[in-house]
Amino acid sequence: MPATCSHKIITRHSPYPDRGTRSSQSEDPAIRPPPGRLSTLLYHELPVLQPDTLTPATPQRATQVLPGAVPTGVPYPEPLSLTAANSSLTVLPLIPSSSSTSTLHFRAHRLFDNAHDFAIYNPQFHTSLPAGSGIKELLMHSIPDAFYNSSAHYPPPKCHLGTREEYITLITDWAQGRSDRQEPILWMRGPFGVGKSAIAQSCAEALAPIDKLAAALFFSRSNGNRDDPRRVFTSIAYQIAAKCPPFREIINQHMMDDPALAMTSLSTQFEDLLVNPLRSVDITGSGMDGRVVVIDGLDECRGAVEQCEIIRVIAASVRKHTTPFRWFITSRPKEPIIQTMNSIPVSAVLSSLELPVSRAIDHEILLYLTDEFKKIREDHGLPESWPSEDVLALLVEHGAGLWIYVATMIRFIKDENSLGPEDQLHIVVEFVKEVSAKVGEDNPLAEMDYFYTLIMQQVPPKITTTLRRILLLYFISSMGINDVACALFLSIEQLHHACTSIQSVMKVENSIQFYHTSFLDFMKDSQRSKELCIQSDFLIGWRWELLR
Repeated sequence: MPATCSHKIITRHSPYPDRGTRSSQSEDPAIRPPPGRLSTLLYHELPVLQPDTLTPATPQRATQVLPGAVPTGVPYPEPLSLTAANSSLTVLPLIPSSSSTSTLHFRAHRLFDNAHDFAIYNPQFHTSLPAGSGIKELLMHSIPDAFYNSSAHYPPPKCHLGTREEYITLITDWAQGRSDRQEPILWMRGPFGVGKSAIAQSCAEALAPIDKLAAALFFSRSNGNRDDPRRVFTSIAYQIAAKCPPFREIINQHMMDDPALAMTSLSTQFEDLLVNPLRSVDITGSGMDGRVVVIDGLDECRGAVEQCEIIRVIAASVRKHTTPFRWFITSRPKEPIIQTMNSIPVSAVLSSLELPVSRAIDHEILLYLTDEFKKIREDHGLPESWPSEDVLALLVEHGAGLWIYVATMIRFIKDENSLGPEDQLHIVVEFVKEVSAKVGEDNPLAEMDYFYTLIMQQVPPKITTTLRRILLLYFISSMGINDVACALFLSIEQLHHACTSIQSVMKVENSIQFYHTSFLDFMKDSQRSKELCIQSDFLIGWRWELLR
């Protein structure tokens, strides 16, 4: 059965097919408009229908606005619904005049449902927020999917037992003030796939039980809204409020007094949601002194300007001692971030740590592969001799210190939508032997692109176009799976089936989640993914298809 679509289109002038709820007026069944977002997203040049071209579902009635009403476009959470059979119905102003004298108190959004034949003059609407609603408002402007213990990215990318222990020890010692590094900001940088997020996750999980974690935020360009810079300090403030009751009471009241605090500039947010409330808190008695804030993948936060502003705001607070925290930040070595970190105001309070692609961790890669293959053998009843030592050595050699490469290999071998792990391992072995002749030795970053190509080549041809469209829609809009399915005329089961073809790089449950941003980066770069690219010629072709 086709997926149920929630979109309701009231125009009859769009040539695009739709599966949504149709208007009550008669239509040519061959002309059904799609969800408006699809054409808007894929073809920005399409003309926008003017209001006089729209065909309303019900006749419009004449309205009269009360004298003194202030015209406004301020949106309500839900529009007030007025129903009447009288064409001379008076419409209530959203904002009353200053001369209003009578007062109407209400709580419900739909106060006037089913009411008719009445008028109210000079009303004033007063709303009261229930206890705790300030915190709820703050949560609405946060990124809970990016918290370290969120189910949205379960299982989290943490270090395999017995690996990366040197870095985890170094960072947790710094966090507890037991290190030679005394600077309040610790910046760990490294290329994609070397395990920065895994280390950050492992550190957050180590610090939380000993009450040394204030907040943790894991950015991701490829997953939902986890790249919004406007929600960085709101997310941090919310997590601190969850741990510190005195801070929670203050921030709750602040948000109730002025919910717009969550929508101010980054520097203003930091002052109003962190600095000012903390002034009224006994920092030592509350246990907040010296706790760590983890910000992982800063380069995946939307906008280079915003990335740098976040760094500068944090550094200024550290210099002025307006917050009691230590800040652990990870990122790729992008030029704007490097320049900001090396600036005099920031570098004075910063200690940096490089995480390179290195063959020095081959023994950790081997440990990880050995443990993972043991699980696969147990699950599938395979002999102890599988895989051979030569195969393990080959995979370690080609992994060359790039964690994302070997982790993706393992997920590919485990793929349930295949002929089994033995067949999948054979594909991987043949692949690494062949690709080494193309890219040379010790070049795992280049091999990673070839491996992503291999994964896409395993997708059945009749599914490839649909899968690329799913990826494209998600990339340009972060649409939910129901919206994506609706836009592509798929049932949820069909969408799941298409995506299982690449479950080594992404998973689909209640939402689409990518194991690593590098896959989506690969798919949208025509220089890397070539004919598999979801932009360029593919996007243009889809636009033409919509026009036809």
